[in-house]
Amino acid sequence: MCAMLLPLAITSCSGESGQKSKIIEKPDVKIENGMLTPEILEAFGRISEATPSPDGKLVAFTLTYEDIDENKGNSEIYLINSDGSEMRRLTKTAGSENNIQWINEGKKLAFLRYDEETKAQQIFEINADGSGEKRISEVANGIECFKISPDEAKVIYSSPIDAFNKDTTLFAGLDKTTGRVIDDLGYKHWDEWVTKIPHPFLADINNSKLENAKDIMEGEPFECPMRPFGGAESFAWSPDSRSLVYVSRKLTGKDYVFSTDSNIYLYDLEKGTTETLTEGEAYPGYDTDPVFSPDGSQLAWLSMATAKYESDKKRLCIIDLKTRQVRDLTENWKYWPEQISWSKDGKSIWFVGYCEGTEPMFTIDIATAEIKTIADGQYDYASVIPVSDNTALTLRHSMREPNEIYMVSRDNNDIKQLTSVNKDLLDQLKLGEVKKVVVPTTDGKEMTCWEILPPDFDPNKKYPAILYCQGGPQQAVSQFWSYRWNFMIMAANGYVVIAPNRHGVPGFGEDWNRQISGDYGGQNMQDYFAATDYLKSRPYVDADHVGAIGASYGGFSVYWLAGHNDGRFAALVAHAGIFNVESQYLETEEMWFADFDLGGPYWDKENSIAQRTYANSPHKFVDKWTAPILVTVGELDYRILASQGMMAFNAAKMRGLETEMLVFPDENHWVLKPQNAILWQRCFFRFLDKYLKPSAK
Repeated sequence: MCAMLLPLAITSCSGESGQKSKIIEKPDVKIENGMLTPEILEAFGRISEATPSPDGKLVAFTLTYEDIDENKGNSEIYLINSDGSEMRRLTKTAGSENNIQWINEGKKLAFLRYDEETKAQQIFEINADGSGEKRISEVANGIECFKISPDEAKVIYSSPIDAFNKDTTLFAGLDKTTGRVIDDLGYKHWDEWVTKIPHPFLADINNSKLENAKDIMEGEPFECPMRPFGGAESFAWSPDSRSLVYVSRKLTGKDYVFSTDSNIYLYDLEKGTTETLTEGEAYPGYDTDPVFSPDGSQLAWLSMATAKYESDKKRLCIIDLKTRQVRDLTENWKYWPEQISWSKDGKSIWFVGYCEGTEPMFTIDIATAEIKTIADGQYDYASVIPVSDNTALTLRHSMREPNEIYMVSRDNNDIKQLTSVNKDLLDQLKLGEVKKVVVPTTDGKEMTCWEILPPDFDPNKKYPAILYCQGGPQQAVSQFWSYRWNFMIMAANGYVVIAPNRHGVPGFGEDWNRQISGDYGGQNMQDYFAATDYLKSRPYVDADHVGAIGASYGGFSVYWLAGHNDGRFAALVAHAGIFNVESQYLETEEMWFADFDLGGPYWDKENSIAQRTYANSPHKFVDKWTAPILVTVGELDYRILASQGMMAFNAAKMRGLETEMLVFPDENHWVLKPQNAILWQRCFFRFLDKYLKPSAK
């Protein structure tokens, strides 16, 4: 339902000469009393896309800063030596660079940036010393992502094509009409109307120019990469550059919105033929993230076994490309992998994965399927790229700090920090302590929770407190760093926070994860009560002033708790939450999610699971609402429509409750623009302070 990936803003200028937009630099902020504020939160540098050079001596990465006055962010390419020395900036433009890739044996980098001349995003190249920048593509519709072949003779890239053709007779003489004629489902997705779809194009690279571009899915009305989050990871080149694989969900209309069945396709460059590698009953769900072994004999990828279930256990599969024999390497592992990469010697695969409330780094032996933990602790490792047989580059973050780049050795579990782009801010801030606590659940299990305490915590004082309700719904409450649901800023505002890994999140086995599907309002809500009661029992918590907050499924949770909480909560905040489950079944655009997780359509009266779900819809219990509530929505949200929040606000007002609503006409399921993000934080804390801090009234 909700993914954590946040797209970066792309500005409309490329190169240093003739700039038409302001070049966004690292902001200069003043920190008072060591407290984290919304403005300081927006000032953090955001590292992504760290990738080592072929010889392992350099690391290229993108670093994004936001400008509140400009109301946007901008990413630049930086380099740092692999020992952590000599960090330097490679680009300085008003356009965001992304999708970076080393070429020419590490002497150059290729990347994407908006080009003012062609009015589209194009591929550029630049020498590793910052000289010789040039644009190498001129694609009319622009390029969304790309991968250059190992021999650097070709490139596979994604570019949008028309999703459908208008009936020329019907629209004759109506060049100013805004009407759309819809005859099937799948007409909008995430935050856009589907008028364009991405297609994969194969082109030659000749003297730093793209030539002979060919749509390798020409005539197919399917998207590649998949919307809304698919990118360059949807493509993989064979080491000999003679073939490539791509990911696509080759479905349209009703079939498209009711299935997660994507597949991996092998394209032979010489023959121009395509073969489906994941066809058949064994691969009914998502198949994604393909990666060739170093010798090209095998392909690894992530696979889900259940169609419609977008949060099924991920299987790390490999296929022998000669025999077509497939193995599930993680069949006997109760967790599931993310971000897979082959070791340099091809004998193992590095990956990260959610495990008991954090996201450690692992390796798995190809021959024996033995899994070893390489790096763990109270952190999330967000990526892994092998640099040598025994070392890998990674991004690491926690609830106390955003991404930085690290080098990890599996020989001695040595972990070396390479970047410290936010050290100056973090050193000035007083950050809350994060503690792992275990809370018993009503079904006899134990639940891992994170408890966050305010800076300068005094156990002899009484603090207001917040229950954090996770979205997804199947998203781990790991050591994530968020620029909106940030526990450090909540702690800085004087709140004790508890963030439970309730039933229905990954990292605790399949049964725990799957419980929530078809049981909205069930055991997972009892888990929230257990976490809240634990919180209220702490001697330093003001039990009369506890709030509940959440977004997406977390917003549903807040609405549901509003009607069942027995006076536990003094204030509630719901963002982009499901209020009327019957409406959600028909309103959302990825309908497989609603069909699977809700149990089926509400009109199926013989379906006991579905009927239980709809009987637990929050809108049926508004008569029990007593606590003040803040509702926030984005009008570009097509996953959970803004009308859901508006209905909740209207109902609360009609009930005579103290209620506020914050509406963003230009935001989707998230709040991304800097000024909107700051306004959201200000409204959030103004509202909570009003009802959870009596002295603030």
